[in-house]
Amino acid sequence: MVEQLERRSLFTRAQQDYLKALYLLGGDGRPVPTRDLAQRLGISSPSVSEMVTRLSAQGLVEHDRYRGQQLTPNGRKVALELVRHHRLLEVFLVRVLGYGWDEVHDEAERLEHVISERMEKRIFELLGRPELDPHGHAIPTLAGKLPPVSHRALSECRAGEKVTVQRVSDDDPVKLRELERRGLMPGTRIAVVAGSEFEGPIDVRVKGRRESVPLGLARAIFVSEAR
Repeated sequence: MVEQLERRSLFTRAQQDYLKALYLLGGDGRPVPTRDLAQRLGISSPSVSEMVTRLSAQGLVEHDRYRGQQLTPNGRKVALELVRHHRLLEVFLVRVLGYGWDEVHDEAERLEHVISERMEKRIFELLGRPELDPHGHAIPTLAGKLPPVSHRALSECRAGEKVTVQRVSDDDPVKLRELERRGLMPGTRIAVVAGSEFEGPIDVRVKGRRESVPLGLARAIFVSEAR
């Protein structure tokens, strides 16, 4: 635990944000183009390149001018620590403080950098050692382990398939409110009635009722085969 605290305290908040963004964009190890990282962080590509150069010198990022950048094992450890803080805080804000699942992202973004490992442990125990955040994303273990996740969006499903919502994108509060209104929450079973044709909506059956899900919303829902 002391090692984790020391590791995180070596880096500025901006550096931590870069590492976490790299993980979220390329968590399975694929290189992330500079333009994608710049868009995620809301800054210019030259600023991203400058920071990546610094992180590369610290042994946290590997950079290829043609393919992009990816985390080293040490960089991944720092990123996963922040992800763990963020997702635990989201659960705490929803379960204990009564926040809506569409309100917690920005609050957790601010708090993830400042909570101590002692507080993290107490939150984890208080919440009953949760494995998922409110949006269905897995919470990394202290050792940085994560279960396999589905990257298949509802928009890719075909008529006749039966799937379960595994997780949803938490980037857009408006979409989260719409997902909640339609009952498309993590853990919900869905029967696909009609797949998307010509970029149109997807018709599904949810809890006995038929829903027409716009394509943009369907792309924010990640599913696994129903069991």
